Amino acid sequence: MTKAAIVVLSNLENHNEMARVLNALETVKDFKDSGDQVELIFDGSGVVSAVNLADSDNKLNSLFQSVEDKVAGLCKFCARAFEVYDKAEKQNLPFLAEHRQHPSLRKRAADGYQVITF
Repeated sequence: MTKAAIVVLSNLENHNEMARVLNALETVKDFKDSGDQVELIFDGSGVVSAVNLADSDNKLNSLFQSVEDKVAGLCKFCARAFEVYDKAEKQNLPFLAEHRQHPSLRKRAADGYQVITF
């Protein structure tokens, strides 16, 4: 079985960034629909994307909802740095703080996950 950790580092500020986020969500859906083990992680400015995607008014919300069960979490440090921590908490989005308040990509690599960034 394939194991993948999809990491979103992009926000939704412009068309190029939105395309990266869309491709990340489609990639998660592809792995999920194939029965693979997949995690979706939001890090850096990607934490802003997570909060926006969870908003029902966002045009990518339905795609996000289809893979929301694969969200491992948002970087706790970055959620605070980008000032979306409170909103993410209200949306019941999980946080990751495995390595100095950040997600541990090393842990995932050691567990056999392929790490793919967008």
